[in-house]
Amino acid sequence: MTSELPVLVTGATGQQGGATARRLLADGHPVRALVRDRDSAAARALAAAGADLAVGTFEDAAALRAAVTGTRAVFLVPVATYAAHGWDITDEARHGIAVVEAAVSAGAGQIVFTGVASAGDPAAWGMQGKVRIEEAVAASGLRYTLLRPVRFMENYLLRGSPVDGVRPGGEHYHLFPADRPLQMIAVEDIAAFAALAFADPDGWHGRALDLAGEAITPVAAAALIGAATGRPVHYREATEAEADAIGPQLGNVWRLARQTGGWHADIPAVRALYPGLTGLSDWLARGGAEAIRHRIDAVPVR
Repeated sequence: MTSELPVLVTGATGQQGGATARRLLADGHPVRALVRDRDSAAARALAAAGADLAVGTFEDAAALRAAVTGTRAVFLVPVATYAAHGWDITDEARHGIAVVEAAVSAGAGQIVFTGVASAGDPAAWGMQGKVRIEEAVAASGLRYTLLRPVRFMENYLLRGSPVDGVRPGGEHYHLFPADRPLQMIAVEDIAAFAALAFADPDGWHGRALDLAGEAITPVAAAALIGAATGRPVHYREATEAEADAIGPQLGNVWRLARQTGGWHADIPAVRALYPGLTGLSDWLARGGAEAIRHRIDAVPVR
């Protein structure tokens, strides 16, 4: 289904929002992209690809109402901020609910919200903000779809994070057990599922879907990355004490990953809905390996 009315994409200069905006444009759907700064490189790239830019923030109720007015649907991905105390669930929930309220007020017909897959007690993982937004979306009276992705493959490219991201020299340091499969998803695949939902609002109404495209142990993933990059890559599993020292919620994640086994998305069922699902080898071959190679070869900042 296509429409002359655009889809409003929030977080459009971020990973999920940007990928979704590009996918919708490629599929022939008009896109209105909510951006903080229309002169940023990412915003200019979206405009060049055909997106209409709406300037505003989640804090600006008037800008949100203006952005959503005249749209048929909203892709919602609020900013999630992590600090020493953990995830800022209050602001995340408030921002997400503000978008839901603006969508209802403006008469948009559909919301696709992307949160996170379940892996135990949301409070322990710091995911209560996303739960509150899901509740608001479901209660909105609009057609809705809840996408719940697991860890991103793109996280191998993180810089400056206390965990995750392949570091200069080839170390991948993370909280998860070295010998247990860790589920992951390519950001482009999240965008593909959002596009499916926007193309069939009735058929996707009320769905809540955990998204993963790969399940591989961190040690096996490091070997795969090493082979693809031509550089030695090794995985180092954080200790419980190290995780607690980074922050209380990361310590909780360390424990829950061992108690619950982490995420449990039904990958064959996800692939049945979208046969083009990306595996880690695919992601590496499509540019991931080259980007990681640059990270490994970078001179560490001292």
